[in-house]
Amino acid sequence: MIEILIPIDTDESRVERQIRTILELPIETDTVSVTVLHVFSDNPAGASISQLQTARSAEERLEAAGIDVRLDERSGDPAPEILAYADEIDADLVCLAGRKRSPTGKALFGSVTQDVILSTDRSVLIAGSSETSRS
Repeated sequence: MIEILIPIDTDESRVERQIRTILELPIETDTVSVTVLHVFSDNPAGASISQLQTARSAEERLEAAGIDVRLDERSGDPAPEILAYADEIDADLVCLAGRKRSPTGKALFGSVTQDVILSTDRSVLIAGSSETSRS
């Protein structure tokens, strides 16, 4: 079984890119298990991942393709939580979708995607841009 971790947020276009990227992988869907993870950095109301539209959409689309899906959540700093979770489930692949940022924005605010890539020995797949056209 191939274990894929998809850390998501509330940005529908990024989550859509992640799902599309997973569905386009040249693998049999019945050999894949996906965990959709959301890291709440601030959650005073006690929200759950199942309350996020992006999580429900990801779950529905992946299950419709025959993929076993789990939803899970964490609280804290996203990059370290994603890395720890990937270790806990022994993920074969972490699929992320970055966002466009200026060089200054990257220097000032960091990047969860960059932190995950630089801090793991696991395979990391970056979902392509929604503007990418395929011929």
